[in-house]
Amino acid sequence: MPTNAQVLLDHRPTGKVSPANFRIVETPVPTPGPGEVLVRHTFLSLDPYMRGRLSDAKSYAKPQEVGAVMGGGTVGVVEASNNPRFHPGDEVVGMGGWQRYSVSDGATLRVVDAKAAPIQAYLGSLGMPGVTAWYGLNKIIAPKARETVLVSAATGAVGSVVGQLAKIAGARPVGIAGGEEKCAYAVKELGYAACVDHKSPGFAEGLKAALPDGVDGLFENVGGEPFRLAMRRINDFARVAICGLIASYEGAPTGLLDMRLFLVKRFKMEGFIVSDHMELWPQAIGELVSLAAAKKLTWRETIREGIENAPQALIDLLKGENFGKMLVRVS
Repeated sequence: MPTNAQVLLDHRPTGKVSPANFRIVETPVPTPGPGEVLVRHTFLSLDPYMRGRLSDAKSYAKPQEVGAVMGGGTVGVVEASNNPRFHPGDEVVGMGGWQRYSVSDGATLRVVDAKAAPIQAYLGSLGMPGVTAWYGLNKIIAPKARETVLVSAATGAVGSVVGQLAKIAGARPVGIAGGEEKCAYAVKELGYAACVDHKSPGFAEGLKAALPDGVDGLFENVGGEPFRLAMRRINDFARVAICGLIASYEGAPTGLLDMRLFLVKRFKMEGFIVSDHMELWPQAIGELVSLAAAKKLTWRETIREGIENAPQALIDLLKGENFGKMLVRVS
């Protein structure tokens, strides 16, 4: 008989995240009740925001409950349904968490077209990361033709979409990524005009050279030293979208700017959480799916095998060891 493998948060990390913070249990496959749907997951989504939820500090997201299944995005197949909106065999995206099976009332489930793109793409470029990129670029930065848009974590699940959308908008996207391979991919496959390796000893000089006309729009995913250096190149009336600060999630400082810079440069800086804008998701996903169908949107994935490897996959994501979207294939 199949069982439901589940990854629970055993205790909160006191420093960096460790596999020991989690434990794996096997439970019976749940039975859906009236109005409920049983989903067998095929992929789990690994995302930087998960690190913040492991802490009990007050934030925009509710802390992960100790002893409970680790929360997160999932795609899978409906196994059984007592909900007229869903049928066995439907492929769906939802928030089923780090487990092989989940039961849902259907409120957070959405049927997706697996013929338009591989189902796991709805956890990446055609899902939350893609909508995040779409919102931050279009609604905060709103680039004009020939403006320079700088994107940190340029080849990640969010950044890779930002760069492509910026180019489609007629802007000049410049990326920051970790390693020569990622930077080469950013330029050759994603269409960045330039990409600077933040691991290079000459990072500061390289960033300056890649931005001869400064920065009109900054899509910030990292924080830390790359953010500090990027702000030295900011133009008058620039727009800065703060999407994430992954460098600080495991302890690296991201200090506040010298307030004089706000006055002198008259730029706008806005932090955002894409779940605050659910009314725009259908529009964003529709546009992203259309671009993918037209072969105008591409992506890469890092896939780890086995639900038991989800904790290590999260740790590797926080260290930047993923190339594109980090996923776990459930087995």
